[in-house]
Amino acid sequence: MKHFAIITVAIICAVLGVAESKTFTQCELAKLLHRTYNFDKAKVNNFVCLAQAESSLNTVKTHKNSNGSTDYGLFQINNKYWCSSAGYSSSNECKLSCADLLTNDISKAVSCANKIYARHGYSAWYGWKAKCKSGVKDLSSCM
Repeated sequence: MKHFAIITVAIICAVLGVAESKTFTQCELAKLLHRTYNFDKAKVNNFVCLAQAESSLNTVKTHKNSNGSTDYGLFQINNKYWCSSAGYSSSNECKLSCADLLTNDISKAVSCANKIYARHGYSAWYGWKAKCKSGVKDLSSCM
């Protein structure tokens, strides 16, 4: 009976298109950012710390803010400025749907986060300011 329940839930999730959640380890994300997205070591350390502080390294994390906006995905990218979501007016600076940030393929999240970083630096993220500004873990052994 237990197996039937698990299979039923899996089928329902597949039919409804529920996003799979990926929670990275710090080393997994560090290696991916360095090898796939060519981040230098200092940027890797900061972005992993940022993602840990913002989403606990979870790709499908969302957070509703007091102003009515929502933060999406691994880097908690906000729908007021950076992505488009139903029912919320946005400048959509990254030219993507916020749903694109809630997937295990983090390429769009990385691209948008890089745009935010280029414009505002790490201080665009409250989590980075609170937990990473004073120092980040060296993850060079993961790369």
